[in-house]
Amino acid sequence: MATATLQQNAALPEGIFSLLDTDLYKLTMQCAVLQHYPDTDVTYHYTNRTPHLKLNRKAFEWIKIQIGKLQNITLSDSEEAFLHEKCPYLPPTYIAYLKKFRFFPDEQVDISFDGGDGPDDAGDLTLDVKGEWVETILYEIPLLVLVSEAFFKFVDTDWDYEGQIEKAYEKAKVLLENGAVFTEFGTRRRRSYHAQDLVLQGLIKAREEFKDNEGYSGKFNASSNVHFCHRHNLNPVGTVAHEWFMGIAAESNRYENASELGLLKWTQTFGPGVLAIALTDTFGTEEFLRAFSKSCPVEGADGKSYAEIFSGIRQDSGDPEKYVRWIREFYDRAGVKGPKSVVFSDSLNVELVLKYKKYAEEYGLIPSFGIGTFLTNDFVHRSDDSKSTPLNIVIKLSSAMGHAAVKISDNIGKNTGDKAMVEEVKERLGYTESGNVVDEAKRWV
Repeated sequence: MATATLQQNAALPEGIFSLLDTDLYKLTMQCAVLQHYPDTDVTYHYTNRTPHLKLNRKAFEWIKIQIGKLQNITLSDSEEAFLHEKCPYLPPTYIAYLKKFRFFPDEQVDISFDGGDGPDDAGDLTLDVKGEWVETILYEIPLLVLVSEAFFKFVDTDWDYEGQIEKAYEKAKVLLENGAVFTEFGTRRRRSYHAQDLVLQGLIKAREEFKDNEGYSGKFNASSNVHFCHRHNLNPVGTVAHEWFMGIAAESNRYENASELGLLKWTQTFGPGVLAIALTDTFGTEEFLRAFSKSCPVEGADGKSYAEIFSGIRQDSGDPEKYVRWIREFYDRAGVKGPKSVVFSDSLNVELVLKYKKYAEEYGLIPSFGIGTFLTNDFVHRSDDSKSTPLNIVIKLSSAMGHAAVKISDNIGKNTGDKAMVEEVKERLGYTESGNVVDEAKRWV
């Protein structure tokens, strides 16, 4: 990268400086954990699904410094007021808890680097988090953000921000013109803070330009990132992640009823029909649907099933078209009436959005889309215009109360956790592989 570009990038915001620079579902899950599992101890583990893309010593040292700075972050008065205004489903008691919340990285984060001592020597990062679930749940997104930012700050540096607003604008224009409803989901694997901000500027520009144009019937909802919604006066979007069900299952090794218990405690926390997009693939969609069809005993549910109470479901792994047929058949078989939504969120681009939109509508479902890495980490190398490949990195819950935590995806490549425990849970739940395999190391190549 040219010296001028390096200097330009160095002057931009870096690292994490807002407690709300995270996805909404981390806050909603923390709220539920505070109510139901305030004393549960957990661990988290970092995995690089693109192991050929390695950090160097300079990147590692920068990450360590940035993690240390997390202890200085607090919820500002302005951010507190924003949550009260835009997130009425968050109880005042939870927001008061968040106001007092602090990270303690020296005690809660273990980080090491297996590589040479030279600044440019490549190596593997080991990153683990430990502590009470309610306190450590907010580490995942900031840590992933820092690792991704470090890689593109110190390893793959042959790129710049030129054209990012325009690129996001053009993507949004096509989506809006074709009637797609979509949300920006790209925090965890963004190239940098500035990259995400430029993308949102482009999306908002398109939304404003075409909002009164009848030929553009789509809708840009907002972002899952609470900080950027605060910054741009948007309503943050999100509900729940796999972590909620993983933690509940592992906490007392209750995999057989973990999905039902997760649905129950979620509904108890927020009320029937609130934050009501269900994530189905933590232990395989088939297992989840058995729980989803059961009656909800929470006051106000009026004897309805979870499938009736929840406004829709989110597809995050497996074959999307097969999933649409599966969900349609489930709703019909269960006698669930009325419009239901399906949110697609697995490695989307414009072409796939339009394809899945058409397919979902053919089956009477209302589609919307959470688009992540394709928006916030879509760059090319300046030297030859080749793809600058994003890292495919995750931080997943690895244990709760000393019991291994696992995720069994509808895509084998996304299975997470101790391999022996994964096989045990499959046997306990009667899970059979779908045969759907995606090479996670080449997801965005």
